Amino acid sequence: MVPAGTGNDFAKTLGVASHAPAQIARLVADGASTRIDVGIADGRYFINSCGFGFVASVLDATTRVKFLKGDVLYVYSALAQLFTYRGLPVAIDGSANASERELLMVTVSNGRYLGGAFRIAPEASVTDGELDVCLVRDANVLQRVRLFAAAIRGTHGQLPAVRTFTARGMSLAFASPPAIELDGELRQARSKDIRIECVPRALRVIAAEGARL
Repeated sequence: MVPAGTGNDFAKTLGVASHAPAQIARLVADGASTRIDVGIADGRYFINSCGFGFVASVLDATTRVKFLKGDVLYVYSALAQLFTYRGLPVAIDGSANASERELLMVTVSNGRYLGGAFRIAPEASVTDGELDVCLVRDANVLQRVRLFAAAIRGTHGQLPAVRTFTARGMSLAFASPPAIELDGELRQARSKDIRIECVPRALRVIAAEGARL
């Protein structure tokens, strides 16, 4: 992987976010590779993450900011959305009980980072055959600010509004086809019912020596 994106989230997981092209070339020449998991959501593959709700809204907001780049672009856009975004109703795994509720966001991660600065899945592994899920209940502005700060540190899982767990697969049901953040790209879902699954050891990658995969 060549780190040429805005947030370089997955490059951080592979330990190559600060590598120059010549360093990447040396890694390739060494030939040491590892098989990692990938995810599939709504029929589309992803290697780092997919997200719904607030995270998709933030990504949409970044497209309208022309004066910033890198991690600060996501931080700026997220701060603006904290005060205006409204939660969305979603049912988890097709259940009609308490799982159908107003959520601020849902993220399903293979890698540990999201939006450049946020450690959304700090314990995620790309080789464990599972995806790391983060569900965040809708909250008032003050609680959202606390969540924002905690997500940068990777400690948001300790907050009462946050539920995290790992899963090999899950289903999400929305009132209408939602927008999806998929590896830093904004997509429109094909259906209001989204199936997400892990595909174990599906991709061979080259990581930096010592990277925590």
